[in-house]
Amino acid sequence: MREIYFDNSATTRVFPEVAELVQKTMLEDYGNPSSKHQKGFEAEKLFRHAREQIADTLKVKPREIIFTSGGTESNNTVIFGTAFAKRKQGKHIISSQVEHAAIYRPLDVLAELGYEITYLPVDHKGHINLDDLRAAIRPDTILVSIMHVNNEIGAIEPIEEIGEIVHSMNPNCWFHTDAIQSYGKLTLRPKKMNVDMLSVSGHKIHGPKGIGFLYVDEKIRLRPMVYGGGQQEDMRSGTHNVPGMAGLGLAAEMMYQDHAAKIKKLQDLKDYFIDEVSKIPDVTINSEKGEASAPQIVSVSFGGIRAEVLLHALEEKGIYVSSGSACSSNHPGISGTLKAIGVKQELLDSTIRFSFGMFNEKEEVDLCMDALKELLPVLKKYARY
Repeated sequence: MREIYFDNSATTRVFPEVAELVQKTMLEDYGNPSSKHQKGFEAEKLFRHAREQIADTLKVKPREIIFTSGGTESNNTVIFGTAFAKRKQGKHIISSQVEHAAIYRPLDVLAELGYEITYLPVDHKGHINLDDLRAAIRPDTILVSIMHVNNEIGAIEPIEEIGEIVHSMNPNCWFHTDAIQSYGKLTLRPKKMNVDMLSVSGHKIHGPKGIGFLYVDEKIRLRPMVYGGGQQEDMRSGTHNVPGMAGLGLAAEMMYQDHAAKIKKLQDLKDYFIDEVSKIPDVTINSEKGEASAPQIVSVSFGGIRAEVLLHALEEKGIYVSSGSACSSNHPGISGTLKAIGVKQELLDSTIRFSFGMFNEKEEVDLCMDALKELLPVLKKYARY
């Protein structure tokens, strides 16, 4: 049975070249970059090269790249690092109602500590209203954190405009974006996009798990969250994860090689998928076609069928997807994003996310459609009993 993996927004298969480099680094270049001998020097070169590779994709300085254990740590570092660094300036933070748990859960902790959090609503397409943002910014606002691409429906927020509003209305406020679903899929230029901090995770771009990075503009002075030996300019102490860093650097470089062609491939797959699944009765598409939405994510609600049931039925045919409520929610099992965009109550537990990567092909979309056309009538029949 052929395996069809349409869950690339959860994680991706590593590029073979990346796996080879990670293995080589673990077996040959295994020195500690802090060591003063040749093995340490070789490892230090790999660390610096990875920084340079990533910085080049964003057109920023290498020292503005801070390696972390992944997107969750990057987001937590921004939330807590800003709160502790700027607590004398204010205790007001702005975010949105469709953020990942790695944003809203740290914000919940800050709320318990006396910080005031404003969550901006979104429209039915998942976009915040810029007038709502303008109305929310105050002299004591210390951070605005709005994700770039929504992890469930693929909505793209107007990051450049958001950053411009933040900096013009409160120059002392920092602007962060969770770019975990946009890095590698969109062109990102933090300096031009008015972004002070940006979070990325390696395993979303065919890189290793357990590694990510945080872009921090050199003018920003975050409070570190991990203390110890003072590695990475004292911003994130701890022995360097050199295999992960090297792998992430290569994955980033590969994703941005022939980038336009890679994005077109993803966009064509997504648009074709939407065209085909729209032909199936009782289907609601929660993602937009074209450049208005990220090229790799499609959210689909299947009326009358529980998402978990359909997910496992597809799995039996070798097709891997995720439920629309897999990654975010204010209540376990219920998608905060789907509720925020106004998805009907009866469809909240009937939504599947299909997400594409560099290893997917059009033929797999056709096979998935065949499986859906076979399964849906049967599942609907049994759902009535």
